[in-house]
Parts: sequence; C-alpha cells; structure tokens
Amino acid sequence: MSSSTTVRTARRRTLRVAAAALTAAAALTLTACSGSDAGGTKSAGHADTAAASGAGSTAGAQGSDAKADAESSTHAGAKAGVAGKQSGGSHAGTAKTSSPVRTERLVDGSKAEIYDLGSQRYRAKIISRGAVVATLETTGQEVDAGLDANDMFVVLTMGGEIHSWMGGGHQGPGTFKLAGGWTAKVTKAGELRYRAQIIGHDGSVDATLETKQHDVGLDANGVYIVLSAGGVISAHG
Repeated sequence: MSSSTTVRTARRRTLRVAAAALTAAAALTLTACSGSDAGGTKSAGHADTAAASGAGSTAGAQGSDAKADAESSTHAGAKAGVAGKQSGGSHAGTAKTSSPVRTERLVDGSKAEIYDLGSQRYRAKIISRGAVVATLETTGQEVDAGLDANDMFVVLTMGGEIHSWMGGGHQGPGTFKLAGGWTAKVTKAGELRYRAQIIGHDGSVDATLETKQHDVGLDANGVYIVLSAGGVISAHG
C-alpha cells in the first residue's frame, strides 16, 4: 500500500551468439559435401589425382576452420550466458525478497513479515492464523504506509519499522487532538477520499495525508498516524 504525503516545513519528515553458430554449421555441411566430391574425383582417374588431392586438403582445412569457429562461438555464447545469470537484476531481486528480513508480533497477536525491496522500499505481510490478511508497502519516495485493520492501526515506515496500536480513532470530517500534541483537520474530498492536515503547536500545517480509496500512514517525528479510506484518524506516540 502507498500514500500521498506533502511536506510543508523543513523540520518535518514526510509523510524505485546464435547467428555465428548457424553460419559455422552451414560451413561444416558444405565442407562435408566438398570432401565427398573430392574423394570421387580422386578414384576416377590418375590425371585428376593431384587436383582432387588439393581440393580435399583445402576442404579439410576449411572444415577445421569452420569447426574451430563454431566451437569458439559456442564457448563465447556460453560464457556470456553465465555472466548474464550472475549479474541479472531479476535474480538479485528474487534473492533479496524471497524471505523476510524479520518478523514482528503486532498488538492484536497477529504477526508481520517485513521484506526489504531495496531503495527504501519495504513490504509487510500481516499474517493471522496462518493466512495473509493484509499487505502494506512503502513506495521509496519518502512516504510511509498505513492500515486500519478493524480498529488495529498499523504504520510501516520507509525505514522498514512497523508500529501497531488499538483504538483511539476519530471519525472525520472534523478537527481532532492527536498524540504528541498534533492536531488533525480531516475533510472529505470524495468517495473513499479524505484529507487530513497535520497541524503543529504553532498552528502551521506540517504535513498532509490524503486517502485515494486506501488507508495511508505517517511517522510524524515518532508519532504514528493512520488515516483510513473511511475518514477515521488515529495516532499513537
């Protein structure tokens, strides 16, 4: 899951060699034919013996050169293939995300498996009774992820940290006091779209959360905030 977050002040952190082998094979075929013709000429008469012998020698040399070229081309292709496997991005990505970097227990007893996707991107699979019931994912663009899971709120930060708590939700629209001295002004922007302005002690808007048919989250200097697609906002410090 991802979120849309806008920073308004600097002191707050916001809320990606086959053709050669075929040529060599063709040369080998032509060489074999030339060798057969040369042998026939040699047995037909003494007058053509020297010419046939020369042709056979030339054909043999061409066959040896073609075979050497084919073996060299095949060997080079095999080495290129091995190098490609060793440096391939998909192989590296699979190895990195095949197992979680850690597993943490959440407040409701479920567990979260954290996967490192690289470039400040993390994925958290929430597992309850052996089944994946939800997935959060940061975007790697200085944006955290959030979830309202039946009154359990979860934030996954872009640093791969996960925090969960129960309750404390306020149903928007409205203006609400949050943990850590923050104030949230929640307005409705459309169907399953809510916007929350996060206001600091001095009355300035330090961050903005906006849902786009999915929940969003924020690490506001150690206070974790979730805004659900249904307009419920909760914070925990």
